[in-house]
Amino acid sequence: MSNPTHPRSRTTPVARSAGLLALAMALGLTACSGAADSRPPGSTGTQAAPAPTPTWAAVTGTPHVIPTVRKFTPATGRGWRPSKGARIVVPAGEKSTLADEAQLMAQDLGGLPVVWGDKTVRPGDIELKLTGTQGASRPDDAAARSTADEGYTVTARGTRLTLTAPTDAGIFYGTRTVRQVVHTAGGLPEGTIKDWPDRPQRGMSLDNARKPFSADWIEARIKELGDLKLNQLQLHFSDDQGFRIQSDTHPEIVSPDHLTKDQVRHLIKVAQSRHVSLIPELDSPGHLGAVLDHYPDLVLRNAEGRTVKGAIDISNPKSARLIDSLLREYAALFTNPKGADAYWHLGGDEYQALMASNPETSYPQLAQAARQKYGSGATIEDLATGWLNDREKTVKAAGKNRIEAWNDGFFSDGKVAADKDRTVAYWTGKEIGKRDPSAFLHEGRTVLNVNDEYLYYVLGEPNDFTYPTGERIYRSWSPSVLRDTAPVAVPQKQTTPDRIPGGRFAIWADQSQAQTAQQIAAGIRLPLAALAQKTWNPGTPTMSWQSFKALADRM
Repeated sequence: MSNPTHPRSRTTPVARSAGLLALAMALGLTACSGAADSRPPGSTGTQAAPAPTPTWAAVTGTPHVIPTVRKFTPATGRGWRPSKGARIVVPAGEKSTLADEAQLMAQDLGGLPVVWGDKTVRPGDIELKLTGTQGASRPDDAAARSTADEGYTVTARGTRLTLTAPTDAGIFYGTRTVRQVVHTAGGLPEGTIKDWPDRPQRGMSLDNARKPFSADWIEARIKELGDLKLNQLQLHFSDDQGFRIQSDTHPEIVSPDHLTKDQVRHLIKVAQSRHVSLIPELDSPGHLGAVLDHYPDLVLRNAEGRTVKGAIDISNPKSARLIDSLLREYAALFTNPKGADAYWHLGGDEYQALMASNPETSYPQLAQAARQKYGSGATIEDLATGWLNDREKTVKAAGKNRIEAWNDGFFSDGKVAADKDRTVAYWTGKEIGKRDPSAFLHEGRTVLNVNDEYLYYVLGEPNDFTYPTGERIYRSWSPSVLRDTAPVAVPQKQTTPDRIPGGRFAIWADQSQAQTAQQIAAGIRLPLAALAQKTWNPGTPTMSWQSFKALADRM
């Protein structure tokens, strides 16, 4: 994805196990008979001897996948099935960014061979090709920068399958469609699929601070997200109960059960191969208990001298130096492909000083620092806003360009305003940030949907939370339902994908022992599938929930 030498591994041989081959045979591998023109329309390969034409029972019906495809145009013919002698042809060559997509597809289809370069496409083959966007050619390492770049076209015609897209992200999503349809229907019907996502940000957030999750478990979720065409995983790796990634600059803060940096690098590599962005969240100025346990002089104290668990004293200059050193360390760890968006989540929620009935009286040192820094009339809200603005400058200097924070870290009518380009991750209207999401949209901000009414999977179900269901998301949630259960009351032009870019399903470990990792994986399966559907294909689903669930169960 990032350069012509392709940073993702291409050294792993394509799996050709007997078990996978037997699965592909069961799904439709057939013998070949007769002959056919081995040069389909558009082929530039050298003319070779005619190859036998595979025979199989016609594939019929509409392709059923999750999320459903945007458009399918049927045609007359037998469609395409995996067949004996079939190959995956990649004209761009082995060093192109399509190498991983081709090898993964080969494994998915039972070990088909991959051939590289300008080869003749034979009957039964699959061809993967990068195309131009709006008539302009694109380099092999072009990153997906829009939903159009994530789109793809799959054509089953004349016993061949052609998959084209402007970027390797689109090719990857096309391979996911082929994988699903082969698994559920044995092949693809004759015709053309044109597919693209509605929202550019589609994903999951994981609290691996309060509950440690193994690298293997997280890797399995990354692959699950990729198969559903979801493209983000946010890691909330620091909180009061734990700090879960190795630190070289401050090793004392790291919890015993944590991810090593090598494990994180591996997860980043896997995520990039599945076109999933890993988004670090180092929450501040609240939720810092695991860090502050080792820096007691930086813990916030109220007017009576009592410490406030998890809150850092943002009036102390040493606090900024500590957090900035951690931000720089992890910004260097969480690398991004060249040209891709580089995300960072600042947190900003539930700072205890602002949850007091009279913050200025309860925390006079913060009120004094606000006035000293921002002038007469400045408030603790201004000081907290300035704190996040400064942390944003730190991560931007480290190369991050897509910065976000929780909605209760944004305040109105102060002397200091949150940076305009910071995305609002809107999760609640119940906390100190009681502003309606319409206010943020009217301000011109981008608002990401993390609505706690539908998208919060809180372990133990405290504070009136209930485990969300896929059915409820499928039936009544959409990206514009940012708060409670009704769409946000703004003009339609303010709910477009550039303003509400999508949503994330959030797993929070408030009562960390309430479920095992395996139970969580089972509990989030259908909600993730429903989220994938509602962020990829807009509008009311044409498939009933019962049919959708049955399809998800088959996969």
